[in-house]
Amino acid sequence: MSSERYSFSLTTFSPSGKLVQIEYALAAVAAGAPSVGIKATNGVVIATENKFKSILADEHSIHKVEKVTNHIGMIYSGMGPDYRVLVKRARRAAQQYQLMYGTEIPTGQLVQRLAAVMQEYTQSGGVRPFGVSLLVCGWDHGRPRLFQCDPSGAYFAWKATAMGKNFINGRTFLEKRYGDTMELDDAVHTAVLTLKESFEGQMNENNIEIGIVNESGFRRLSPAEVKDYLANIV
Repeated sequence: MSSERYSFSLTTFSPSGKLVQIEYALAAVAAGAPSVGIKATNGVVIATENKFKSILADEHSIHKVEKVTNHIGMIYSGMGPDYRVLVKRARRAAQQYQLMYGTEIPTGQLVQRLAAVMQEYTQSGGVRPFGVSLLVCGWDHGRPRLFQCDPSGAYFAWKATAMGKNFINGRTFLEKRYGDTMELDDAVHTAVLTLKESFEGQMNENNIEIGIVNESGFRRLSPAEVKDYLANIV
């Protein structure tokens, strides 16, 4: 029996026990641009491909590496418009936590709240699941944190992971290269090499984005800094 007859009803399980709309959302993630996250001993790096379809596009107008709080940042693989909605939700949740408790929201708490929003969209009428997976990195009480959050609302803590196109090859590469004693500078190099594994064309400072978080906070690397890292691996 074909599962297509169940694909138009968001909350109806197919005979195989799946919500087919979530399968479609995961397919959108798997077709999206590659993203990588690596947790080091002294921070976390997140990196993603950010290609533009036209040479006329302003490459500085749209960023995929987004800052949520001073110590939390995120990237995505999948559908950009869905991501922008979740970035706004994340910032709002962080502001509400700050107003209520007088301190910055821990990374795990923020991920839980985002996951609840994404799960709600798998069971509500008139909407569809978010077609994105998120990598959220943070620095909590002297510890680096890295989480992945999927369209179903499931979330996981990782030492290192890859999402998007060719993510299986990316994770295999990370399994060979990752070490528990890796420091942030080495993690950035490894993230760039992981992206390069499946990169089509010439990698440069304008078509990849990198964010790092450590005890000083979260920031997006400038194109000049990205260029320096690329020069060291070519």
